[in-house]
Amino acid sequence: MSELRFTEDHEWLRTEADGSVTVGITAFAQNALGDVVFVQLPELQHYDKGAEAATVESVKAASGVYMPLDGEVLELNPELENSPELVNEDPLGTGWFFRFRPTDASAVARLLDQDAYDQLIKANA
Repeated sequence: MSELRFTEDHEWLRTEADGSVTVGITAFAQNALGDVVFVQLPELQHYDKGAEAATVESVKAASGVYMPLDGEVLELNPELENSPELVNEDPLGTGWFFRFRPTDASAVARLLDQDAYDQLIKANA
C-alpha cells in the first residue's frame, strides 16, 4: 500500500496503482466529529485545491471535506450513501470518500507525511 499523506484540514490521501488518489478524513477528524450520520459526496468534476468537495454531518456538527489538490473527481464511495457510519468504523479504509486524478501528481508528495501530521495534531491539542 502506498504511504499516506495528510492535509492540515485532516484529510488523508493515498496514491493508487493507476495514479488516482483516494481521499478520506483522518481518525482524528472523525473522532472530533462524533457519530457520522450523513455524507454528501462531490460531483464527478474538476475542483480547485481548497474547494469544498464533500460534506460530513455528525450528531455534533457539519464539516467540509476540502479538495486537497487541483484535480478531477473520478469515483465516489457508493457505500457511504447508505452507511455513513463507515467513516467512524474505518476512516482509513472502507470509509473513504472519493478518488481523483490530480492535475499535478507530484504535488501529493509535498503534503504532510505521518510524522508531520502527528506534530500538527499535537500542536493543536
